[in-house]
Amino acid sequence: MKTLFKKTLLIALVFALSAASLPLVGVSAAGNTLTNAYDPLPPQGHVSNERLERIWARQLHLYERIGNGFERSDAFVERVQKLIDRAKENGKDVSAVQAALDDFETALKDAHPIYESGKGIVNSHQGFDNDGKVTDPEKAKETIKAMGEKLKEIKDAMGDTGRALHEALRAFRKANPRPEPTTTP
Repeated sequence: MKTLFKKTLLIALVFALSAASLPLVGVSAAGNTLTNAYDPLPPQGHVSNERLERIWARQLHLYERIGNGFERSDAFVERVQKLIDRAKENGKDVSAVQAALDDFETALKDAHPIYESGKGIVNSHQGFDNDGKVTDPEKAKETIKAMGEKLKEIKDAMGDTGRALHEALRAFRKANPRPEPTTTP
């Protein structure tokens, strides 16, 4: 009987310690600023120079990633077009994938000049020095706002064409799986 009491007390103690280690207050994190790079500044109030520098660095990183995507886009479009042509030769229905690719190409052509116009903002980097440090907070805020608007314009020009192309390719592959290799004994 004494052992049963000790085991029960031990189990109750373990549960009590486990419950005590759980957080009693909910925690939420701020949103990802990369996805909110278009309007990262609060409407009013003071923003520290460190925060301005972090936002500017994120915007530059995002701008660079977009540029890398534009550089690779021709090869990507060409590769997808070859896949479409090969599937068409094999009698497959590629109309959905072709339409998605055409929309993607049109969006690329619309978004690329907007991307190029953002180079002026990056090169002038008003309010920031060459190392991305704030030299004039007010000009830095204006630069961040202007860059955010450019990034939003690029996103709006591209729309969801990349995602639509990805989904069209996925649906095509699902409908037309690769044939299983046959082995001859």
